Amino acid sequence: MSKNPVRSLQAAVLASEAVVIALAIPVAVAVLKVDGALAGLVCGGLAVLCVLLAGLLRFPWAVPVGSGLQVLIVATGFMVPTMFFLGVLFGALWGTAIWMGRKAERAAAR
Repeated sequence: MSKNPVRSLQAAVLASEAVVIALAIPVAVAVLKVDGALAGLVCGGLAVLCVLLAGLLRFPWAVPVGSGLQVLIVATGFMVPTMFFLGVLFGALWGTAIWMGRKAERAAAR
């Protein structure tokens, strides 16, 4: 079985995003004085979802779920304002990975 480069790119985006969202927890707690349980639940939960979804990208439903996850990550900006920027950045990377995947599928169909 050959490795799908688009799926690998999407997995890399999700894995990187998991690290960034997990690192938002100490920032939320120490700097912004967010309740630790809330920050851990929201940011930690999203980080776990990113990692799980990276492993489930072989299923067709995973890409739309990943797109919804991008929206949730942008919404963490209400807890850690920097996440508005980082969430949009990762959303753009996610969108680029989808675009590249469609472009590759069209090229393969020719």
